[in-house]
Amino acid sequence: MAGFSEVSFSGSPPEGAHVPSRRTVLAATAGAAASLALSGTAHADDHRLRFLISRMTLPEKVGQLFVMRVYGHSATAPDQADIDANLQEIGVRTAAEMIAKYRVGGIIYFTWAHNTHDPHQIADLSNGIQRASLEQPRGLPVLVSTDQEHGIVCRVGEPATLFPGAMAMGAGGSRGDARALGRIAGQELRAIGIRQNYSPVADVNVNPANPVIGVRSFGSDPRQVAALVAAEVAGYQGARVAATAKHFPGHGDTAVDSHYGFPVITHSRALWEDLDAVPFRAAIRAGIDSIMTAHIQFPALDASGDPATLSRPILTGILRGELGYDGVVVTDSLGMEGVRTKYGDERVPVLALKAGVDQLLNPPSLDVAWNAVLNAVRDGELTEARLDESLLRILRLKARLRLFEEPYVSRSGVTRTVGTRAHLSAADRIAERTTTLLVNEQRLLPLSRRTHRKLLVLGADPASPSGTTGPSTGVLAAALAELGFTATALSTGTAPSAAVVAQALAAARDADAVIVGTYNVTAAQKTLVEQLVASGKPVVALAVRNPYDVAQLPTVPAYLATYSWTDVELRAAARVIAGKAAPRGRLPVPVQRADDPAKVLYPVGYGLSYGR
Repeated sequence: MAGFSEVSFSGSPPEGAHVPSRRTVLAATAGAAASLALSGTAHADDHRLRFLISRMTLPEKVGQLFVMRVYGHSATAPDQADIDANLQEIGVRTAAEMIAKYRVGGIIYFTWAHNTHDPHQIADLSNGIQRASLEQPRGLPVLVSTDQEHGIVCRVGEPATLFPGAMAMGAGGSRGDARALGRIAGQELRAIGIRQNYSPVADVNVNPANPVIGVRSFGSDPRQVAALVAAEVAGYQGARVAATAKHFPGHGDTAVDSHYGFPVITHSRALWEDLDAVPFRAAIRAGIDSIMTAHIQFPALDASGDPATLSRPILTGILRGELGYDGVVVTDSLGMEGVRTKYGDERVPVLALKAGVDQLLNPPSLDVAWNAVLNAVRDGELTEARLDESLLRILRLKARLRLFEEPYVSRSGVTRTVGTRAHLSAADRIAERTTTLLVNEQRLLPLSRRTHRKLLVLGADPASPSGTTGPSTGVLAAALAELGFTATALSTGTAPSAAVVAQALAAARDADAVIVGTYNVTAAQKTLVEQLVASGKPVVALAVRNPYDVAQLPTVPAYLATYSWTDVELRAAARVIAGKAAPRGRLPVPVQRADDPAKVLYPVGYGLSYGR
């Protein structure tokens, strides 16, 4: 066929070895490999991609639709505990065995699956995965993905560059900063072999009680969210990493976590158009590569009671038809309760494909899901032509990302790109523009080393989002010490006991001021802060997750919102506390009064500056 040449494939690089960046590799036929040079222009090479699809077996086609987890730091030699976990959950020992058995088109990295120890290890794992797939008959490059939202959801930790999360970026309000985040984070992800990022979150968070989105959203103003979503998309995709807008048709107004329940969104169709749809429309205009579905009921869009992930009216009727989107649609994890409530695990992947999904993410049992799709085609419920539609979209994306030409990454590229001084400095500067000052009675802030030199830093120490940062009290105390203060850290937890409160009060007696981090304020945290204020010591509180905490603590003389407890945001808060940086953030969500939630205490756009 025109444009193809038959060549022998002379092997692949050892895991972690340097590979020429423009090496052309593609799927092997039974005895040879077909070389394909793809331009990446929209749909220009569809005839070549269709040729590839035509040579695939039905089981290979089914496998390409799945994006699956796998345990281990290596594609071929994981630790024994990870081998055991893989055998138990997937029925294989390694990522390479999973690829050989199921021919999966994508693999998702998780910290808890031990995929992301450090950047060079991640690059080696990515190369091993690509080699395992490309050595198969008709082997295709794998689309490696992860959830690197920044803020409270990060799978790749230090020494990679970590940025403020979405709500912090909403507080900063800068499209340029959002674009820079996407560009830098995209460059680093690409360097370690991750080509699809499940970010940005396009949900408009209008429910303060939202347990699953919250600070993962840019805010409550759909147009501001839309602008920042589009900017991040431009940054990521300019770095040739696929961005993913999530969670369609909008997960921002729920009090139920779809990991554990089945949320219902009660918005009218008109409200959806004016609120939830706005950021997704902006993402599509920005050329978004992929969109992730939500495991939610949305009766105004589909009255069947099915989750959006399994809804043809929502995914094909609205997303494809009305919004004109023809990119890749990926499900949220199929292991979440929201998609498993109504149907069994063997029906979910079939119904998702019938609804219009392309990629099936992380089913509880790959064997059950893979065989369900295979049997659905053999039994006539799904056609092979329907699979081919999704395969074409997936291969278009792989071509656009130059995976056919550049499937491997190099160790020198990791060293040159990941966690550079320039990237880390950019993250620090961006974070400084997000810290939001909400209360500053009698101009307590900034603290002076002359009058408040000795500080006690205490409060909640939630687990690090990336597994490499924190604890937050220690990070904040160390940052303040670097700025010339004497700072002592004391972790009091999210639910301090009476004994812990007494310990904190005793420690505060020797301090000139107390800095306390609050995390989704509990009654016990409230007691701690109130007793510290009553002791007469100057108290500075930081909401290290939801900014809504401030409404619960009206007696605190100074209150800052950082929107997350990652190091970059805490260091920025320390510089604001010390007066080395000015508070520039503005609330991207309203904060309601605690005693009357119908009334707004602090509106969108509120934020104090020093000198006011």
